[in-house]
Amino acid sequence: MRLLYILASYALFALLFPVLSVYRKTRHGLGQRLGFYAPGVLPKGPGPLLWLHGASAGDLLALSPMFGPLRERFPGCRILLSTTTNTGFLMARDRLAKQIDGVVYAPYDLWGVTRRAVKAIQPDLLVLEYTEIWPNLIRAAKRQGVGIALTNGRFSPKNLGKYRWLFALIGNPLRDMDLFLMRQEEEAGRARHLGAPEARVWVTGNTKFDALTAAPLPEDEALRRALGLPEGGPVLMAGSTHEGEEAQLLAVYRRLLPAHPGLRLVVAPRYIDRAGRILGLAREAGLTAGLRSKGNLEGGQVVVLDTMGELGRAYRLATLVFVGGSFTKRGGQNILEPAGQGKPVLYGPHMDNFRDSVQVLEGHGGLQVQDAEDLYRRVSELLARPEALGALGAQARQTVSQISGASRRNVEHMGALLARAFPPPMEKQE
Repeated sequence: MRLLYILASYALFALLFPVLSVYRKTRHGLGQRLGFYAPGVLPKGPGPLLWLHGASAGDLLALSPMFGPLRERFPGCRILLSTTTNTGFLMARDRLAKQIDGVVYAPYDLWGVTRRAVKAIQPDLLVLEYTEIWPNLIRAAKRQGVGIALTNGRFSPKNLGKYRWLFALIGNPLRDMDLFLMRQEEEAGRARHLGAPEARVWVTGNTKFDALTAAPLPEDEALRRALGLPEGGPVLMAGSTHEGEEAQLLAVYRRLLPAHPGLRLVVAPRYIDRAGRILGLAREAGLTAGLRSKGNLEGGQVVVLDTMGELGRAYRLATLVFVGGSFTKRGGQNILEPAGQGKPVLYGPHMDNFRDSVQVLEGHGGLQVQDAEDLYRRVSELLARPEALGALGAQARQTVSQISGASRRNVEHMGALLARAFPPPMEKQE
């Protein structure tokens, strides 16, 4: 049955390779994607090598709260990240560089490629995230005696039938995995239903919650200046917006200005290559606008955050936040990040990909709006009542702080998995 998957994966790869070679998210790093690494790319050293894989930039950020606990548990360890997208690779290389020992593009899930990658990397632990179940990679790691863990585990209920059908056809890769660290009990039940051994399944929570309540930093003031935001002025921030949402947000902003002439709008598109388009929309709407990358030299009413890795800090400069992807069918974006910064968070009706976050935040600092008209009404009410706005922000921050701790729980289980090969350091005797 595994032979069937091996043959099918090569056939599918042959069909998709032309697209993968030109698509902006996957067109770089071909050598690494085929399991070849130039000298100096892979970290060397005596400590255990921990290979953590996240598909995108957001997935890698969700893994990052585990870096500190992993280094505490495994002194001298080497942390290697792998990712599928170009944006994920660049973000890890630039933003996470001081916390990790290396970053590579993930290998294609092809039999020869994954065997070559595992042999070159020689990991002691492979950590996959969410539903990154790659059968050839898992099998290659298993054959080399590598511990394999799934963290922030989730299985969509609507896809259970597809998983069962696929696993019956190619062999169940879950049986080769050692740990299933799931976000919720419902997710754990689905993992067991799909064949994950009962004793290997644990509910530990979601690590992305652990990095959401960072304290203000001196760099925040520099970012404020780069955005051209006056100190103490009200700021409506729209994070991770998608095509079609900015026009609605600009219309809402224009309606707010007569009552709140000092209000600024910061738009952070999900894909920064759309910054010029958004700048044009703002100017067509009769608004002054500028780019963060150019210091908003125009002092625009609207500023587009067109740089990577700054959205989390930018949220700390907001008065209130709207999170995009929720007025479209994209399924929403991360609403807990601004909530963790103590900001009231508004979001649209389409939050299918972040249902767990909505359950956490709804009624606790998060407000769901149905459309642009509803958004205008709720923002108007909040700006007119600063005390209510402040109370909602405090409630949001407290809610996020209560759901943290998954990273340390995950590392405890990983430590137990690798205990025999890498025992914990002995405590000094007094």
